[in-house]
Amino acid sequence: MDYLREYHDARDHLVVTGTSPDEVTQAWQPPLCLLYKLNSDGAMFNGGDSSGYGAVIRNDKGEVMVAVSAKGGAVSDSEEVEALACRKALEVAVDTSFMDLIIEGDNAAVMKIVAQFQQESYSRIGLIYEDIWCLLAGFNSVRVSCVRRSANNVAHVLAKHARLVENEIVWMEEDPPPAVDALYLDAILS
Repeated sequence: MDYLREYHDARDHLVVTGTSPDEVTQAWQPPLCLLYKLNSDGAMFNGGDSSGYGAVIRNDKGEVMVAVSAKGGAVSDSEEVEALACRKALEVAVDTSFMDLIIEGDNAAVMKIVAQFQQESYSRIGLIYEDIWCLLAGFNSVRVSCVRRSANNVAHVLAKHARLVENEIVWMEEDPPPAVDALYLDAILS
C-alpha cells in the first residue's frame, strides 16, 4: 500500500492537472500594468492529516515575482485549507512588499468571504478570515476574485508539491521547477 501511495503521489507531482474537454476552461490572464496577480490554492493530504499551500505572484508580463510551496498541518475540510492557503499567500505578499494585488482563488465560498473585507465572520474558521482581513488592511489596493481551477493551475501544482517539501520553499523572480509546465501552459493560453 505504501508503494502504491508513493506511486500515486509521484504521478500527481509529475502531471500538470488540466480539465476535461467537456468543462468550460478559463485561462490565467495577466493583470493590468502596475498591478500584480496573486493566485493561491490549498491541498489536503491523507484525508486531512496534513495540507499544502501554493501561491504565486506574477506581473503584467506573466513573469513570476515570487512563488511558494508550503506544508501545513491537519485540516478538516476544503474551506479551511483554502482559507489557510490564502492567508499564507498574503503573508508572502506582505513579506515581499507586493502591495497592489488582484487576489485569485478557485474556491468560490472562500473568495466570497475574503471579499467581504472586515465583516464579522461566525464561521468555525472565523479567526483565519480575521487574519486575512488584517493582512488586507495593509495593502494599497486589492481586488478579490474567484476563478476556475484552469486559471489557478500554477498555485494548484505548488500546493500539491508541498507534500514533498520539509517546511516551505520560496522562489524569488524565478520559475518554480514543479510548476514549469503549468506556467508554460498559462503563457501560451493567455
